[in-house]
Amino acid sequence: MKTPKVNYDCAKCPGYCCSYPRIEVTKKDIVRLAEHFELTADQAKAKFTRSYVFKEGHPKDHVNERILKHKKDHIYATTCQFLDQDKRRCSIYEARPAVCRAFPEGKKCGYYGFLKFERKCQGDKDFIPTA
Repeated sequence: MKTPKVNYDCAKCPGYCCSYPRIEVTKKDIVRLAEHFELTADQAKAKFTRSYVFKEGHPKDHVNERILKHKKDHIYATTCQFLDQDKRRCSIYEARPAVCRAFPEGKKCGYYGFLKFERKCQGDKDFIPTA
């Protein structure tokens, strides 16, 4: 079976998806992180994740999930703690959560398309829109 050609290049992106405020992790993701860092699942959960709860508005909009912790970043306000901020790459690529493995779930990445357009308009192959 032929693999569909993707229309984005993560190597040319400064890690926009890593700046999403909520990067959800599952129990399986926590176990993967624990094994990667040679910790127990409880230690990995405490060290790398936090609880996110949102219970305003309609009950169908309520959220109760476990997400990755963030750290300050020089391009975006904050990013996933596992983003290597010099190389702009995931420092735990083999142990990354399922949501990261699936992103962007198709042949296109909306941010990469925007970035490519902005770089063309700016005449700068390394331009990063920050505001």
